[in-house]
Amino acid sequence: MSPICGGHNLTGIFMINYFFRRLFTFVLSLALASIVIFSLVEIAPGDPASFMLGINAQADTIAALRAELGLDQPKISRYLAWISGMLTGDFGISYTYRTNVTEMVGDRLWVSLPLALYALLLSTVIALPTGIYAAAKRGKAGDFTVISATQIGIAIPNFWFAIILVGIFAIKLQWFSAGGFSGWQNGVLNGIASLTLPAIALALPQAAILSRIMRSALIETLGEDYIRTARAKGLSSWQTIWAHALRNALIPVLTIIGLQFSFLLAGAIIIEQVFYLPGLGRLVFQAITQRDLIVVESVVMLLVFAVILVNFIVDIAYMLVDPRLRQDSI
Repeated sequence: MSPICGGHNLTGIFMINYFFRRLFTFVLSLALASIVIFSLVEIAPGDPASFMLGINAQADTIAALRAELGLDQPKISRYLAWISGMLTGDFGISYTYRTNVTEMVGDRLWVSLPLALYALLLSTVIALPTGIYAAAKRGKAGDFTVISATQIGIAIPNFWFAIILVGIFAIKLQWFSAGGFSGWQNGVLNGIASLTLPAIALALPQAAILSRIMRSALIETLGEDYIRTARAKGLSSWQTIWAHALRNALIPVLTIIGLQFSFLLAGAIIIEQVFYLPGLGRLVFQAITQRDLIVVESVVMLLVFAVILVNFIVDIAYMLVDPRLRQDSI
């Protein structure tokens, strides 16, 4: 066997090992997350049956409802039943609404998922050009302007941006509605319009973070030897960036973009409250106030699954696109 073939085979073996190590971590993380979520929800104060029947309910009535809901079963039995149901796509029945939780999640996912994708698109469109511009103007006025703007974007919470956007674009200019969701059945453009202000509020802090990462990664890449060689051959600063530096600088940026998507999907609870959007975040908030344990456990577990899955995909993609990791493995 030639050294080249041997090297390729060795690389393939290490990539397979890397994949299964990440897969084991993925499964273990999900298992630990499910235990933590179930335990935290179970020890939270308040009884769902008492909450549903009111403060004047009789003890025997509460006991009968607890038996009907399965709340009188041992916690380990309820945990195993919950996990086995989720593995088959059955999230159980909502205590409060007496509706299949899977259907409730599916309806609201069509709001939260487009919102997260919309916010991620806006964040990327804003961050990449500003980060590249700041790196190209390093140490100059343009660079300091971008750094200052991104520092403000990182420091200010997204719900504050949401309130400002509502005041300007919904109340004063009346370009958008102040809240609510028109529904996709009324047209895609109407749905996008309903999500625009929430998406901008979510995107601005993430764009500030991503812009700084883009700037740092590009500046580091511009200090490499092959970049100096390209400049010595007569290429201008912008030609060097576009032709040689940008592709390598995008590797850590793409990693952060993947992580931001999971954050945007799982972290929109406050924004959905501000804009009165019927998404997963609002569903979790309502379920917590109503002590609807099965909804809280299922939706939070679904969001955690999305975060861990995106991290797993990013790890695998990073290994595939960055040859330095494969070399380090060998």
